[in-house]
Amino acid sequence: MVLAVPPILILVGCHSTGASSQPSPPATSSRLLPTGALLDPAAPSFPAGNMPLAIVPAPGPAGRCVLSLSGWREQGVQVVDTVTRRVLQTLPQAGAFVGLAFSSDGNTLFASGGDDDSIWRYAWKEGAATFRDRLALADKEPGQPGRRYPAGLALSPDGTRLYVAENLADSVAVVDTTSRRVIENLPVGRFPYAVAVASDGTVWISAWGGDTVASFVPDGHGGLDEAGRVATGRHPSALLLNADSSRLFVASASTDRIAVVDTHARRVIAILRDPATAETIEGSTPNALALSVDGRRLFVAEADNNAVAVFDLSSATAGRAGAAGDDRLAGRLPCDWYPTALAVTGGSLVVVNGKGAGAGPNPDGPRPSSPLKRDSRSYTLGQLDGTITVLPLDWAAGALARMTRRVAQANGWDRKRRTGHYPPFEHVIYILKENRTYDQVLSDLPSGDGDPSLLFFPRDVSPNHHALAERFGLFDRFFVNAEVSSQGHVWSTAAYVTDYGEKTIPSAYSSRREEEDPGDADQPAAGYLWHSARERGILFRNYGEAMEKVVAANGTTRWQTRLPDLMEVSHPTYPGWDPAISDQVRAGLWIADLREYVSKGSMPGLQFLWLPNDHTAGTRPGLPTPRAYMADNDLALGRIVEALSASPFWKNTVVFVLEDDAQAGPDHVDSHRSILLVISAYNRPDVIHRFVNTTDVLATIEEILDLRSLSQFDHFGRVVSALFSDTPDLTPFSALTPSVPWTELNPPSPGGPAGIAQLDPSEAGEELDLSAVDTVDDDLFNRVLWKAIKGPAPYPAPARLPLLDHQRAR
Repeated sequence: MVLAVPPILILVGCHSTGASSQPSPPATSSRLLPTGALLDPAAPSFPAGNMPLAIVPAPGPAGRCVLSLSGWREQGVQVVDTVTRRVLQTLPQAGAFVGLAFSSDGNTLFASGGDDDSIWRYAWKEGAATFRDRLALADKEPGQPGRRYPAGLALSPDGTRLYVAENLADSVAVVDTTSRRVIENLPVGRFPYAVAVASDGTVWISAWGGDTVASFVPDGHGGLDEAGRVATGRHPSALLLNADSSRLFVASASTDRIAVVDTHARRVIAILRDPATAETIEGSTPNALALSVDGRRLFVAEADNNAVAVFDLSSATAGRAGAAGDDRLAGRLPCDWYPTALAVTGGSLVVVNGKGAGAGPNPDGPRPSSPLKRDSRSYTLGQLDGTITVLPLDWAAGALARMTRRVAQANGWDRKRRTGHYPPFEHVIYILKENRTYDQVLSDLPSGDGDPSLLFFPRDVSPNHHALAERFGLFDRFFVNAEVSSQGHVWSTAAYVTDYGEKTIPSAYSSRREEEDPGDADQPAAGYLWHSARERGILFRNYGEAMEKVVAANGTTRWQTRLPDLMEVSHPTYPGWDPAISDQVRAGLWIADLREYVSKGSMPGLQFLWLPNDHTAGTRPGLPTPRAYMADNDLALGRIVEALSASPFWKNTVVFVLEDDAQAGPDHVDSHRSILLVISAYNRPDVIHRFVNTTDVLATIEEILDLRSLSQFDHFGRVVSALFSDTPDLTPFSALTPSVPWTELNPPSPGGPAGIAQLDPSEAGEELDLSAVDTVDDDLFNRVLWKAIKGPAPYPAPARLPLLDHQRAR
């Protein structure tokens, strides 16, 4: 039997026929994202650079704006013309983040330098920027990570002081713009993000990792005195003052709220609520703000709705006597993927979309014999060019209602969630693996849509993956929601990633951001699967997720986690990330627990297992070869399923196996397409061509166990209940032994045993950082991996064909 869905949900790709170094063309039709949403922007968009995060209208010609780029591939500033829809200038910087500000005379542009620990200063003349100098916030040795990491910027009313939110230093820096010196640094809270300066000189700063906005007043000597803090809600980020500075609007992305502060009374006077629907508490992600010229209408960039929310403000909230709104959401305007910044200029609303039109076709990347270029577009984070959508400011009620319906349809909110029919499952085992695409592992199965030329790990290396797919069902349209593991683990356990995670990951993965434990800053407000299970009284057991190695002074090792409430439900000796530990150790620990469960006659209702070794360690000397790591991972998975299928729990247990992300390789359909296995006695050998993603799997788990939704993404998920039959096949599964021994080691130097490719020393992987999962540069790592397995075969580039373009070509 072949399971399918209507063609609108089927993604099919093609091979790349060549590549251009130019940005992808504007989106001209709807595209299905790996999150499951369709893009249906209200107006055509035009391309910008890699992950733009901020915009500021520029003095001079109408429609001229400046963007801040903070991507994996490139960082710096761009000058764009929203009238002619062109990028006029791209000015690279060593680092960049969300800060942009013009001097009051319009002759100078200031841009935050992010990891460079500096402010980049440009001369502005006739609509163009020319680099002038850098204002250093701290001494920084070349090659060392930034410790201040400037974020939001704003100038004093007289222009003599520049106020800088130092995101990693938890402070605000006061810079004398004439002497170029830092006068003082004042504490403001965890991860300061935005700065807004009122007309009377009061400085407001949001603490992204806290729940307050700090206020400061000039001390009369060029410095600042703290004037108190206002509790505005969890994770305050974007700030916006109205024209007379009587109202401060504060975005709280992870709670879908905007707080309105009376700046004279220094208290919150209103909360604007911005959920996707009434039933969800997280997932719109309001993260940027703009006001209409008359100050009566507030526009809010909703990153995860791919939309801009419109609020008509009351007179009290707006601080304007003529405002006649009710402070409730008036409607939404659809745009591209992950809007991050807004500006009102030239009579239009300019929307900056951080992830633009999606992954898109990949260009050819560097060959294995060439070093990876930072502008590579073959890596998933490098594919995501931002876009700019220019929309009207004024919308009649009827037109706004039509746009609002389009947003609901694009996100699937108008789709009634169908309750699935399930076998009598009482237990769910959820297994997470690391970073593989579908084509890397299963493209040699003729029943699925695979490109065997991209195969890394054939049947002899991964016999259990192949056998499990053939017996229990082959999914060839499974997509991970995430680009990389820092998102992937959170998507896989919380169905949502905060704007903190989305906005800092490109810099972290390009070695442009290093920080301490982010703590609560990257924690979703609705919690994780284990919180939901506990609320329902379901016993949860964690094996390895978010567990970090701690080595005591006497050399003993223990594993612990920084995530609240997870330690108490975690196996104390099950290893987290450590490439020196075989997955056989992990499988053995779980199987030992299974024996205990059998002897007691009960097993936790929900178990989470991390099997990370399919990540591999490349060709690092002394560690297993890439194919040995995959064989290790494959055998561990086979042993776990074998043990379960021989136990009394086989008749009422379902296993979900997926990758956290697919960043480490090519796929001819999409760089987000990956491996999904659903295993139970009720499965049959089907080929499932329907779209499924990470949060659809979570929705299915939640429905089976009667858990609450964690975000809008699993709340509106498409469950995979249709693949189960009504009668079980209780035949145990027998694990297969890969023909490649999982003990096969990389040689101590390039060249070595038969079957291991000869590598140039520069490609041997000796310098790859494997101290933590995915600290390695994955594009470079994957090319090393390819050469270790494929030898001189050319490294192919993945490609993705837009959904509707494919349908037109059929």
